[in-house]
Amino acid sequence: MTIKVIIVDDQAMVRAGFAALLAAQSDIDVVGEAPDGREGVDVSRRTHPDVVLMDVRMPEMDGLEAARRLLDPPRGVIHRPKVLMLTTFDVDDYVYEALRAGASGFLLKDAPPADLISAVRVVAAGEALLAPSVTRRLIADFARQRPAPRRGALALRRGGLTPRETEVLELIARGLSNQEIAESLVLAEQTVKTHLGRVLAKLGLRDRAQAVIFAYESGLVTPGSQ
Repeated sequence: MTIKVIIVDDQAMVRAGFAALLAAQSDIDVVGEAPDGREGVDVSRRTHPDVVLMDVRMPEMDGLEAARRLLDPPRGVIHRPKVLMLTTFDVDDYVYEALRAGASGFLLKDAPPADLISAVRVVAAGEALLAPSVTRRLIADFARQRPAPRRGALALRRGGLTPRETEVLELIARGLSNQEIAESLVLAEQTVKTHLGRVLAKLGLRDRAQAVIFAYESGLVTPGSQ
C-alpha cells in the first residue's frame, strides 16, 4: 500500500529536498506541501495523507498548533493523520508539547536520508518514533523540568493497570521495542502487543508516544533512572 505524505515547512528548499527523496520511494507518494501550519492543516484536510511531516517553528501557525488541529479535529472531520515533527534542535519546547498532543514522534532535519524514509514508514505503520536516544532524553528532560500538577490523578489512573501491564508501560517508557520487551519479560512479541493495546485503551492514550509521556508524568518512571 502506498503511503501518502505531505510536507509542511517554511523553507522551500527543505520541502523540495524531502519531497524528491520521498517521492523516489516506490511505496511513498508526496501528495502536497505547505509553507506554514495553517496552510498545512488545509492541505491535509483536502488530501487526507497518512503522514504529515511537520516543521516545529513556522510563521502564521507553528507546528504545535497545526498538530493539535490535525490530531484533535472539530466535529465532522474524521480524518486524523499521523504527525511526525521535524526540528533543527535536539531539544525544543514545542516537541514535547507536540508529543503530548498526539504526534507520533520527531526527527532532526539533519538526520540521514535513510532515517527520514524509515521514519515515515514506521509512523505510517502505527508505531511511534521513539527509538533514538535523543527522543528519550528530550522527554525525560521536560518531564523533569515540568513536574505535572496532576501527578496524583495520573498515578490513580495508572492503578487500573495489571502488574504485567504496568511492567510493559515502564519498559516502553525506557525506550525498549516490543521485541526487547518480549525478551526482557520472557513473553511472545504478540503478547506484548496485546498488553500495549490494553494499556492504551485503559489509559485513554492514542499511541506509544503518549504512553511514554504518561509514564513520566505519572511518576512510574523517574527521569534519568535506568
